[in-house]
Amino acid sequence: MAIFSEEIMGWMEAAELQVQPRFREIDRIVDLNQWKVIEAFQKHKVSDFHFANSTGYAYNDRGREVLDLVYADVFGSEAALVRPHFASGTHTIATALFGVLRPGDGLLYITGRPYDTLHKVIGAPEDGTGSLQDFGIHYDEAALLADGSVDWDTVTSKMNDRTKVIGIQRSRGYDWRDSFSVSQIGEMVARVKALNPNCIVFVDNCYGEFTEEQEPTQVGADLIAGSLIKNPGGGLAETGGYICGRADLVELTSYRLTAPGIGGEVGAMLGTTRGIFQGLFLAPTIVGQAIKGSVLAAALFERAGFVSRPSWEEKRTDLIQAIAFNGSEQLIAFVQGIQRAAAVDGHVLPEPWDMPGYENPVIMAAGTFIQGGSLELSADAPIREPYIAYMQGGLTYSHVKFGLLTALQTMKERNLL
Repeated sequence: MAIFSEEIMGWMEAAELQVQPRFREIDRIVDLNQWKVIEAFQKHKVSDFHFANSTGYAYNDRGREVLDLVYADVFGSEAALVRPHFASGTHTIATALFGVLRPGDGLLYITGRPYDTLHKVIGAPEDGTGSLQDFGIHYDEAALLADGSVDWDTVTSKMNDRTKVIGIQRSRGYDWRDSFSVSQIGEMVARVKALNPNCIVFVDNCYGEFTEEQEPTQVGADLIAGSLIKNPGGGLAETGGYICGRADLVELTSYRLTAPGIGGEVGAMLGTTRGIFQGLFLAPTIVGQAIKGSVLAAALFERAGFVSRPSWEEKRTDLIQAIAFNGSEQLIAFVQGIQRAAAVDGHVLPEPWDMPGYENPVIMAAGTFIQGGSLELSADAPIREPYIAYMQGGLTYSHVKFGLLTALQTMKERNLL
C-alpha cells in the first residue's frame, strides 16, 4: 500500500471537501449526456447483430452504417463518419480539412496557432510533403488577445474572398489560456456567418466531447472532428476518429479517407464495431470521472502552492488541467509521478524526448491500456518556458486521486515541494 505524507493527505482531504458542489454539477451533465446517448441507440434500434465483423470491401455493413447514424444524432448533426481507419486525432482533422479545401482556397484559424501536431499538416508552400500549403491552400491565423478572446478586428481584416474554412480549436492545446466553451463557439460561428455566410466553420473538438450539455455542431458549427481514443471512445475504442457535420461536407471528407466515388460505403471495421459502440455508451460517465479528477487536481495543487488553469470552481469545457511549475525539475517530477501511479507500465520512467510532430522535447506519462489513450490518466508537457504540465483523463476518479497523490509524493521525495 502506497504511503503518502501527512501533509499531502491533509491537502487531499481538504480539497475533496472543497470540490463537492462542483461534483454535483458534473453528475448532472453526465446524466443528460448518458440519456442522450441511450436515446440515440434506441432510436436506431441498435442490436447484437450490429456488432458483427465485416471483411473485404464491407459493403452493406449495417453496424457501420448505424454507428454513423447514432453519432450524428448524439452530436446533433446531419451526418457522421466514424471509422477505426483514422490513425489519430491529427489524421482525422487533416482528413476533414483536406476533404473540404481545394487549391486556391483559404484556411483561417481564429483561435491562434493550432496544436503542435497540426503544424506539419499546414506546412509551407512547396514544402514537398503534401501539406495543405504544398497543395496551394492559403493559411493564416489570428492570434488571441491578451485575455484569451478572439481578436475580431484581426479576423475581419484577414478574411477575404478565398477564405473558405474558419478553424477553431476548442481545447487550450499547449497554451496557457482558457479553452472555449460551446456557447463561446456558438458566438464565434454567428460572427463568422455574419461576415461571410458561406464560410465553413470547422471545430477541432478533441478533449471536449460530453463535457457540456451540447456539442459545437448543435450551436452552428458546420464540421467537427475528434479522436476515439479520447472522450467519445469511452476507454474501450482501440483506435479511430469521427467527423460530424453537414451531410455534404461529411461526404467530401469520406472521399478523402477512401477515394472519390467510394467514400463511406466501404471499409471493413476489423472487429472494432462493438468496442466503438460500447465505448460511446460509457463515454459520458467516464468523461465525468475524468473531469472530477481534473477539478480535484486544480483544488489540490492550488493548496500545494501552484497555479492551475482552469481553477477548481470554473466551468469545464474539456478534460485538460494545466498546472504551472517553477522549473523543469518540478514539471518532470510531476509527470513521472503520474506514470508511477499507472496500472500499466507503472515501472517505466518517462524522460523528455524529441517526439515526432512536436517542436520541443516532450515528456509524456501514458501508462494506458490503449496507447496514447488520453481519456485514460495521462500527462504531458513540452520542456520549455513557462513550465506547464497538461494532465487529462482518468477512467476512474480513484485512479486520478492516486495519481495526484503519487505525483506530489514524488516531488516531495525530491525536495521539490
